Amino acid sequence: MNTTQGSLPVATPKAAPRGGRLRALDGLRLIAALMVACYHYGGRGGDITRAWGTSASTVFPTLHTPFAYGCLGVQVFFVISGFVICMSGWGRPLRSFFASRVARLMPAYWVAVLLVTAVFALPVVVYDAVSPSDVLVNLTLLQQPLGVDRVLGVDWTLWAEVRFYALFALCVVLPGANRRRVILFCAGWILAAAITQGAHQPLLDIVLMPEYAPFFVGGVGLYLVHRDRRDPYAWGITAVSFLIGQHYAVRSLWNVSDPNAFAHRTSYGIIAVVAFGFLAVGAIALGWLDRVNRGWLTVAGALTYPFYLVHEHLGWVVVAALHRRLGVPSYATFPLTIAAMLLLAYALNKLVEERVTPRLRKALTTPRVTPPVTPPVNSG
Repeated sequence: MNTTQGSLPVATPKAAPRGGRLRALDGLRLIAALMVACYHYGGRGGDITRAWGTSASTVFPTLHTPFAYGCLGVQVFFVISGFVICMSGWGRPLRSFFASRVARLMPAYWVAVLLVTAVFALPVVVYDAVSPSDVLVNLTLLQQPLGVDRVLGVDWTLWAEVRFYALFALCVVLPGANRRRVILFCAGWILAAAITQGAHQPLLDIVLMPEYAPFFVGGVGLYLVHRDRRDPYAWGITAVSFLIGQHYAVRSLWNVSDPNAFAHRTSYGIIAVVAFGFLAVGAIALGWLDRVNRGWLTVAGALTYPFYLVHEHLGWVVVAALHRRLGVPSYATFPLTIAAMLLLAYALNKLVEERVTPRLRKALTTPRVTPPVTPPVNSG
């Protein structure tokens, strides 16, 4: 290991990052999305109760408790996001990074917002649509800080993603990504988030996201492991992130002592699911799942984001139509609803993402050429 005085040690690469698409990561994305769908359809109360006609705990008397852990699929997503954003931002100029994020997030999101609004406006749908003004604000993805009613229940996670992108862009991409800068970013964010938690400062809490920072940072640390599996700093970042991340997850989701809880999650169960997220991404980072290189995993990864956007609210409509109006048993309604949402996600991917995303990315990355200004001719 080489060192430079006054700087972090520079590890000699022992395992260069492998080229090609990490298809196992696509499969893990879909698993995380299906975890969240299980939570929304059978692991919680609220609006899904109206769709089933009774509590999901009655519909799924055995499965509702494991389904309740599905909300942790969001934390798994955040670990994946940390890995992917570090990988995609490494060596990329700020303009290209910004364009790739906007083009990846917004087209499917815009269509999902309009689609859910249109469906909820139908007379046969019992769920209320948000006001036209609020729909327009939702198109900006800034509805949560502005206190506007949300069209999509899952969009709070996108707001967390956007803040992570901004922090990473300002601290790493703008000055230029390298190992030393990424390590300092991870260490600085974790420390600042911990201080923010202790200081009880709402503004800093919004910016630094103490509850979610460990998962994003953990993913970044695992990308450093992917680049060099013998890097002790990378392993240290990952370990500290897991230790802090499981604390926040247990603190917010442990509810055994609540007699009115829909389902009782144990601290051991929460820690196990968080560990699964870190271990699964870690296995991919280390190349242990390189053999899982099936083409259908790329399709699964392409379906994940549109599925995630539409599955909750439109899933309520499908569940109500199948189970309450057509009398389809719950054990068939559940997989049929998942299948319907995956089919809709496929349509969104083909009709929206594959057509709009490349054009939007090109529009945002193409430099604007300012035409020369011709001085006016003085006719006098």
